[in-house]
Amino acid sequence: MTPEWTDNQPIYRQLRDKVVHAIMEGALKEGEALPSVRSVAVDLQINPITASKAYQELVMEGLVEKRRGLGMFVIDGARDKLMEAQRAKFLEEEWPLVLETIRRLNFDVEDLLKRGLSN
Repeated sequence: MTPEWTDNQPIYRQLRDKVVHAIMEGALKEGEALPSVRSVAVDLQINPITASKAYQELVMEGLVEKRRGLGMFVIDGARDKLMEAQRAKFLEEEWPLVLETIRRLNFDVEDLLKRGLSN
């Protein structure tokens, strides 16, 4: 089954994002090997250079490491690093918009917390 690729960013970036998502969700665990570039290229019907470029980005971001003759492996601490980056991004980009909406709609913060914790 080939994933749906979008036109809004290059395929190597989309593949990189899929691997990041797999790490975040625990589908790829720290210390675990990533599928080989060749198998990813065949399975996803993409050029091996595209798959290699996605993996290289993950190496440059310090999320995976290449072990000579063995392949690519998720680095210990990769999930925590991703979580920290996602939290920072949320606080910088999304939270101000949420807070603005809360204030604009005159929500009671305690009521919102109660509703959020009861779901």
